Amino acid sequence: MAVYELHDKAVMKKPHPCGENLWEITFLGADVKLRCCKCGRMVMLPRQDFDKSLKKVIKKETEQLQ
Repeated sequence: MAVYELHDKAVMKKPHPCGENLWEITFLGADVKLRCCKCGRMVMLPRQDFDKSLKKVIKKETEQLQ
């Protein structure tokens, strides 16, 4: 099981019909809400289905205050 947080980018096994397979995680709970990074379409998947179709997680960029 991958470790992911809100606003991380997720690469899925199958692409969206628009051709993109990179998604941003916008909600975490029993379901996971994703936004396509190309067309902006939002989808909700049960967490179990999301875990099955997840290929890898790209962590969000964190700003460091100096």
